[in-house]
Amino acid sequence: MNETVFERCEEMIKQGSTSFYHAFYGLPSPRREAVFVIYAFCRIIDDSVDEPEKAPYSIHELREHLHNLERAEDHFIWPALRWLFSTFPSLSKEPFFRQMDGQLSDLTLTHYTTVQELEHYCYLVAGTVGEMLLPVLRDDSGLKILESGIALGKAMQIVNIIRDVGEDQRRGRRYIPLDMMTAHGYTEEDFNKGIIDERFVSILTELKQMALRWFETGLSDVNTYPPVSGLAIELAASFYASILDAVERNNHDVFTLRAYVNDENKMKLFLEIAARYPTLRREGSKAAVS
Repeated sequence: MNETVFERCEEMIKQGSTSFYHAFYGLPSPRREAVFVIYAFCRIIDDSVDEPEKAPYSIHELREHLHNLERAEDHFIWPALRWLFSTFPSLSKEPFFRQMDGQLSDLTLTHYTTVQELEHYCYLVAGTVGEMLLPVLRDDSGLKILESGIALGKAMQIVNIIRDVGEDQRRGRRYIPLDMMTAHGYTEEDFNKGIIDERFVSILTELKQMALRWFETGLSDVNTYPPVSGLAIELAASFYASILDAVERNNHDVFTLRAYVNDENKMKLFLEIAARYPTLRREGSKAAVS
């Protein structure tokens, strides 16, 4: 495999998500490169819907090329994916197709009515990432492990939805379900005006609790992973969960401010979590935060 292909994938995750990059950078080869490839392809899928003018392919072209992967050319992602599936033969194409289904729904379902709709969407666009990563991060599987991997992805998607309320609103999207808003006495007109009051805070709190429950489920069997993979998973979950604290520090203004976790706080989290993995040899694992 041409090293340039991996470098291109690494550059995409480095630019697109410093949290994921810092969390998974410490994995040994080939697990590390596999995570980079998975992220890169998921990013391309996402961009094909959110920023089609910048994307190298439409989502329909991506689906066609993945179906005929052996013949796909003209972009670094195709040899990267061929390497991925040959190196990790238990990894299926199906989660990638399901993620495409979720991204396609963004073109037609822009305002969510029920919590059930939201949960299904979270599975399609993020729970599937857990399904993709499991064969890369560990050598065995099972229903409980699959459920926890999916839950972790769904938790992270709820964090994304909370963080990106304003950005999504400007794109004409509302992922906060109408039934949840109604239960808190908050209207679509309030949402369109970007009103932040105790009603809106109570909605974000309910979404936060949903995310935290899924984080708890997602980490319930982290001790069964190879230690270096367990460390990466805990770091990713911790970095993402900390975005929720940043939202609170911003006084829940998710309409005009973007919550993020700075490098200093990521380093604190890294040191705290790494202390629970004393068996990892220093020379065998790269620093997660630089």
